[in-house]
Amino acid sequence: QVQLVESGGGLVQAGGSLRLSCVASGTIFRFNTMGWYRQAPGKQRELVATATCGGVTNYTNSVKGRFTISRDNTKNTVYLQMNSLKHEDTAVYYCSLGVIQNHYWGQGTQVTVSS
Repeated sequence: QVQLVESGGGLVQAGGSLRLSCVASGTIFRFNTMGWYRQAPGKQRELVATATCGGVTNYTNSVKGRFTISRDNTKNTVYLQMNSLKHEDTAVYYCSLGVIQNHYWGQGTQVTVSS
């Protein structure tokens, strides 16, 4: 079993920055993909960014150039640096870890961007 714990959410003004962290614990298979998803009120959960164990990253178009995902594999931790935040970034952000057909989720952390 894998447990994921997010931290770093909060309230920030538009144009500000926030850094999310997610620590994985339990039985961690090395060759995994970690990522961040978000769900805003009244909307479906969407993929924000992913990072493979080898460091290959992918972003949804709406955050390209503003968000950066990174990993520290020695700590089983993934980060999401969010810059130039917009009101539409407001959502609950979920950390995920996937390997083959197994997919694990954190509890989520609230990010609120005031306009």
